[in-house]
Amino acid sequence: MNDELTTLRLRCERLQLLYQVSNVIHSTLDSQEALQLIVSEAVRLMRASSGSVVLVNPTSNFLEIHAAQGLPASARRLQLRPGEGITGWVARQGKPARVGDVKQDVRYVAARSGVRSELAVPLEVNGETRGVLNVDSDRGDAFSEDDQVLLQELAVQAAKVIQNTWLYEQLRLKARLFESLASVSRTINSTLNLDEALRVITREACVLMRARMCSLMMLDESGDWLDLRASYGAGKAYLKKPRLSVEESVLGVVVRRKKPLQLENVQTSSRYQNVEVARREGLMSLLSVPLLFAGHAIGTLSVYTSRPYSFSNEEIRILGALAELSGIAIEKARLYERLVDVEEQLRQNEKLSALGLLAAEVAHEIRNPLTVMKMLYHSLNLRFPDRDPRAKDARLIDAKIEHLNKIVERILAFARTTEPQLAPVNLNELIDELGLLVRHKLANQNVKLVRTLAPELPMVMGDAPQLEQAFLNLILNAAEAMPEGGSLTIKSRTLRSPRTSEKPTHVSVEFKDTGKGMSEELQKRAFTAVLNTTKAKGTGLGLAIVSRIIETHRGGIRLKSRLKRGTSIILTLPVR
Repeated sequence: MNDELTTLRLRCERLQLLYQVSNVIHSTLDSQEALQLIVSEAVRLMRASSGSVVLVNPTSNFLEIHAAQGLPASARRLQLRPGEGITGWVARQGKPARVGDVKQDVRYVAARSGVRSELAVPLEVNGETRGVLNVDSDRGDAFSEDDQVLLQELAVQAAKVIQNTWLYEQLRLKARLFESLASVSRTINSTLNLDEALRVITREACVLMRARMCSLMMLDESGDWLDLRASYGAGKAYLKKPRLSVEESVLGVVVRRKKPLQLENVQTSSRYQNVEVARREGLMSLLSVPLLFAGHAIGTLSVYTSRPYSFSNEEIRILGALAELSGIAIEKARLYERLVDVEEQLRQNEKLSALGLLAAEVAHEIRNPLTVMKMLYHSLNLRFPDRDPRAKDARLIDAKIEHLNKIVERILAFARTTEPQLAPVNLNELIDELGLLVRHKLANQNVKLVRTLAPELPMVMGDAPQLEQAFLNLILNAAEAMPEGGSLTIKSRTLRSPRTSEKPTHVSVEFKDTGKGMSEELQKRAFTAVLNTTKAKGTGLGLAIVSRIIETHRGGIRLKSRLKRGTSIILTLPVR
């Protein structure tokens, strides 16, 4: 009876101790602090001289001390293979080990001098041994069977704490990564220059993943080679390495399969092409994800660590999400560069159109006096004897006048406006497409574009490219008139004849800016000022070209402007 009471009393005391210890070790969600509390409570509970929590490194598979009490600093750097030492044996077998005299045990590996006995129990998380809880004593046979049971029960509680802190750490890491990803996406998408966008992507990826180095490689035009386009943290050796073959390189696998790939150690991997470069640069683990846009791989985004590291599924997903955003940003920057090229091409077209108008006006200005000269010459009826030298001069003057007349005729034929190829045109759609084309340019000039488009606007018969050129000229002219920013309002509406309100007869499109306006003199010459333009920039012929295009579409154009109050240009076109 007394033995049963003693057993119950001891069990009750043990449970009370475990309850107290459990409260202590569950008091924090910080993983390192929790591990330190576990080993401290284990040493106190077992009346031990020292103790440690040893965990399995998932990358190297070594057993490493993560928290200790009573051990020298040098012991904390100790690494054991599974099966090595008493600790390694417990980790491999998943069973406890109680050794009364470590000198008599061949498995023992000393972590400090003076140790006589050791007790080690496995730490199991979800049925898998993830580490070992150790206590040592300077006394021989210091730990009893009851101590072993008690430490095993503590290890069960400790494993739950470790799992909870790991889960919390993963959630905290996930939250940090997603918060950083949101910030990075804003930074990346605010950049329009392609090279600058690539530099921002590699820098932000390196910071986001806490990596040693990040590189971004893109497919060349042939699709057979990967070229380094941007990097962050790379040294000269990496920057000078040769381009990679898509068929033969490990990063080419990422492009071909459109899936992430990671290598634990690029310095020893037979799959990695630039092992010597990796050793010189101090690169170790690699994670590479494809840069995708519209389902097509356009390159790779890769991060390298300086130590062995196993990237979690969450980190792979985060880098993949960043790569997806980067693919969009890259294509946006490419599109913007193409838009700039298109805008420049349209400007060149304006100059060519201006040249045609200028040639026409010059030809008209020459043709009138030339016609007078020709009439006067023939009215003089200059006839000289054949032997008179003036006879030859008269024939030469007549020939040159006719030659000049033919040149003027050819210039007029060249400058004659091309007849528009008429087809149904939706002006609202045309305006929306132009809004996309010029949105970045207007944003850079701090010009706000406001579109007030009438719903169900009737179609007009027109030449879409010519009308687009006219509208673009008006938008760009308005932007030039607002160097310090402002607003441009494009308004479309239906016009009806005052004699009948049943069917619309015309469509009106108004371009209204808040720029510096035009003087009365400039307004008078706005549509005809070719030879005597006073415009400081451009050809000064934008409105003349617009006017010519609208005229060939049987439409009309009006201008209203006041100095410092802005300008409105109203176009009217007949409905289909």
